[in-house]
Amino acid sequence: MTIEVERGIVPRDIGGVMTDVIKNHASALPAARNIRWNPPPAELRQLTSQMPNARHTEFDNYNVQTKVVSRSKASTYVVTDRPEEHSDQTMSRADGAKIAQRQDAYIREQDMLVIDGYIGNDPEQRVTARLYIEAANANIAGMQHWLYFDAERPGPDFEPVLTVIYTPNLDAPGYPSDRVIAVDLEAGVTRILNSDYFGESKKGGLRMWNKLTYDNGGLSLHAGCKVVPTARGDQALLIIGLSGTGKTTTTFTRQNDSKPVQDDFVALYPGGRIVATENGCFAKTFALDPRFEPSIYGAVCKPEAYLENVSQNDSGVVDFFDTGYTPNGRAVFRMDALGWHEDARDVKAVDHFLILNRNDNLIPGVARLNREQAALYFMLGETRGTSAGGKEEAGKFLRVPGTNPFFPLRHEQQGNRFLELMDSSNFQVYLLNTGRVGGTDDDERGKKVTILYSSAIVKAISEGTIEWEQDPDFGYEVASSLPGIDDPEILQPRKLYERQGRMDEYRALVEQLKTERRAYLATFPGLREEIVNAVA
Repeated sequence: MTIEVERGIVPRDIGGVMTDVIKNHASALPAARNIRWNPPPAELRQLTSQMPNARHTEFDNYNVQTKVVSRSKASTYVVTDRPEEHSDQTMSRADGAKIAQRQDAYIREQDMLVIDGYIGNDPEQRVTARLYIEAANANIAGMQHWLYFDAERPGPDFEPVLTVIYTPNLDAPGYPSDRVIAVDLEAGVTRILNSDYFGESKKGGLRMWNKLTYDNGGLSLHAGCKVVPTARGDQALLIIGLSGTGKTTTTFTRQNDSKPVQDDFVALYPGGRIVATENGCFAKTFALDPRFEPSIYGAVCKPEAYLENVSQNDSGVVDFFDTGYTPNGRAVFRMDALGWHEDARDVKAVDHFLILNRNDNLIPGVARLNREQAALYFMLGETRGTSAGGKEEAGKFLRVPGTNPFFPLRHEQQGNRFLELMDSSNFQVYLLNTGRVGGTDDDERGKKVTILYSSAIVKAISEGTIEWEQDPDFGYEVASSLPGIDDPEILQPRKLYERQGRMDEYRALVEQLKTERRAYLATFPGLREEIVNAVA
């Protein structure tokens, strides 16, 4: 057996000294037939090019077609003997040990890759992390390498706090789709079997990082972050939302030459301080249009980017609008590929907090929330599901606390912590609808909240140019005037229903929403009373 360390080959017997080095200094990695430690980007690209499901594109990068096209929530379990401490499904430690044994035995016969790095770049809060992945799926290693912040001394002596052990080609009989993601929060190890979708690697580390953030007094947010220059100074915005609600688009769309800070996950700490997680972006590519998202488009089309499940023809020409295989096409690129971004370490505190909601009836283009309402809508996490969450979420009306499906503890802890962080901070919270008002896509009576409308809203929030009045049905403030939007029905959907003679329908929807919200919040017995009462 040989183990490749850095660029050299060191021969060792499987039971010899090198095995002890791996166990003592590399988070007890299972022994493998061969380990390549931290291959450079050029080597990861070359390994990816050899994959049978990788295709060379017109952009001189590689596009991998995976068997699994979205995250596998139904196959994800927290490993614990205290299931009452978690809202999501769990498995016993005994079952977790069986999975580990099956995976370790498989790895002994495989060629593996190690990718070391940091989640976060804040000197006080960054976390050492490692991916251990089959070499046959080198694209996952290449993508994760772009998202990690670089480690100073990666390799066998690097000591990760969090480790993802990933075998895409090993099945897990007895679990949904013969697939399992076993999350051991206490050990800081996630084991992934039988999924070749890159999102499981990315979320595998971030899910465990969620708990570390909470234990340190903060809260992990499924959020983008940007800085918008204005006449009253730079304004820092956090944008939370489920995948597919427009979080990435909102983060990267430019207002006043704004700069993105982070695309997907941010930690919020007392005083409004933020900590970034990733040095790159895992962007959804469906309907990617250079007219509306030129920065993302430019980064996706660079040779160093990795594409996943994006449509292309036999000549390598890419079609971001074709959903024949899946509408959940993705791309990974470094933040540097954008040509402009802000370092999170330079952001002193958050000024505005945006909660995205892809609704199709009553939610206005923008609403301003008071303290209790902010915690309520944060906890509700309402949206219309998209393909990013898999078939079980696409098209369905969802409620996901904190819009964070990767929070591994009791979900009410998110709402309570958010209220605590608001009390120590000075940011204003807004609810934004990135969907429609008055009806779904196939209802001609409805209207689309376009990207241009959303951009005008973000600009007006940053500049403080919105005039507000109170909504009589939900109690939050809605815009009576907003520069860039001359359609009052986008700002106040009630007016659309009034004009169309649909007020009976409107009132029924209002009561239905309130009733459903009360019932939903009742499922979180530990949620603070003022959050529950904000429904009224």
